[in-house]
Amino acid sequence: MHLFAFGINHQSAPLDVRERLVFQGAAMGAALRDLVDHHAVKEAAIISTCNRTEVYCNTDKPEAAVHWLADFHRFPAAELDSYLYKLPREQAVKHAFRVASGLDSMVLGEPQILGQLKEAVKSAEQAGTLGTLLHKLFQRTFSVAKEVRTSTEIGANSVSMAAAAVRLAERIFGDIAGQRVLLIGAGEMIDLCAQHFAARHPKQITVANRTAERAADLAQRLQTKTRVHAVALNELPEQLALHDIVISCTASPLPIIGKGMVERAIKSRKHRPIFMVDLAVPRDVEPEVAELDDVFLYAVDDLAEMVRVGQDARQGAVVQAEAIIDMSVVDFMRWLETRELVPTIRAMRDHAERHRRHELERAIKLLAKGEDPQKILETLSHGLTNKFLHIPSHALNQASPEERNELTELINRLYRHE
Repeated sequence: MHLFAFGINHQSAPLDVRERLVFQGAAMGAALRDLVDHHAVKEAAIISTCNRTEVYCNTDKPEAAVHWLADFHRFPAAELDSYLYKLPREQAVKHAFRVASGLDSMVLGEPQILGQLKEAVKSAEQAGTLGTLLHKLFQRTFSVAKEVRTSTEIGANSVSMAAAAVRLAERIFGDIAGQRVLLIGAGEMIDLCAQHFAARHPKQITVANRTAERAADLAQRLQTKTRVHAVALNELPEQLALHDIVISCTASPLPIIGKGMVERAIKSRKHRPIFMVDLAVPRDVEPEVAELDDVFLYAVDDLAEMVRVGQDARQGAVVQAEAIIDMSVVDFMRWLETRELVPTIRAMRDHAERHRRHELERAIKLLAKGEDPQKILETLSHGLTNKFLHIPSHALNQASPEERNELTELINRLYRHE
């Protein structure tokens, strides 16, 4: 079993690179099957979020898997290599444990990554690319993450991306209570943002989504003191001008808000400012929008500093978490090494079984001829003994002086000779 993980994250690659390597949900199954069917990979799972794209696999040819990633996304291999981290065996195990525990996230200790990992495993199971090795790895990963979060304060006082968006909006507008908020999308991140903004009781919240039912469902759940309603995604050009705060996070492969659309909205608003947060990867808002006056546009990476607030206070928890992870890596590698011995042990047993059957068949034939059972048993036992000892005896006789010493020590250990 050759465990190997590779990928990019917010530390190794900028946003404009990360968004080019995203696996959209609909394409995930086909990508996994293509990797396993045609690129010398036995098992595979892919996690693809706004902050990372990582491939975990069981393969004898890791470079073939790396080249597949570049080819799949039509990304120059030489350029991609400068952003990739490649993690064999225990390095891959430790990385998976750290990711699931929130130690490798932009938001230290954030819990969303665990759910994203579970979705990645579910996708691999549905695609038929999750085997014994990766199944064991991820089950152990989830167990370690639970232990870290239960035994340490790693998630205490963390500032989520959604909370950071609210804080930035308050810096610009002061009191959000007088503002109109437009939420584009209806996934988990927008749901979190909706809860944080709704708690500030803005004048109005509008939810825009490609699927009207999901937008309506989120709008219904947000009905508190704030007026909330849902609109269709194709109404964005008109809706932009009506809102002061825009938060977007969809799964669109291309931007849905262009510079021209925002220019028209600003003109209609008579240059009253718009605060925009684009949490999508690939981005929902064209980067050129940031060049416009009266627009405050923030992408995922722009929120990095804010979400690190409180991280210093949790360094003690980080040390505790790393200790738990290190011990868990040792345990997993013991299991992996044991699994790697299975083919050798099976071959030894098969070899012994062939000899046993051969001697037994010969003994049965002799019994059928009416020969003395005691002599037959003696012959059977001697035959088995000779065959089982032939290989180590032959190895000792054929070994060089240096090899003979090592073999002698090994045989003494195996047979517990003094």
